Amino acid sequence: QVQLVESGGGLVQAGGSLRLSCAASGTIVLKGAMGWYRQAPGKQRELVASITVGGNTTYADSVKDRFTISRDNAKNTAALQMNSLKPEDTAVYYCNAKFFTIPRWNDYWGHGTQVTVSS
Repeated sequence: QVQLVESGGGLVQAGGSLRLSCAASGTIVLKGAMGWYRQAPGKQRELVASITVGGNTTYADSVKDRFTISRDNAKNTAALQMNSLKPEDTAVYYCNAKFFTIPRWNDYWGHGTQVTVSS
């Protein structure tokens, strides 16, 4: 069984920065993409950023040039550096990972970490 644990959320003023971390534990046979999603109250969960095993990244237009995703394949961790935060970035942020754990590929989710940006 694989578990994802996020950390690093909190309250920050607009223009500030936060760094989210995600650590995966368990028996992982093959690694796939990892990503960060967010869900604001009354809205659908949306992709914020993703990164492949090879390091290719994808970002939502709303966070480009402000957020940076990274991962450490050896440690099974991922991070999201968030700069120039805006009140509209307020949401619960979820780590997601696609891992092959016998007998198939699975989508794993963390429990989420709250990010609140005050104006």
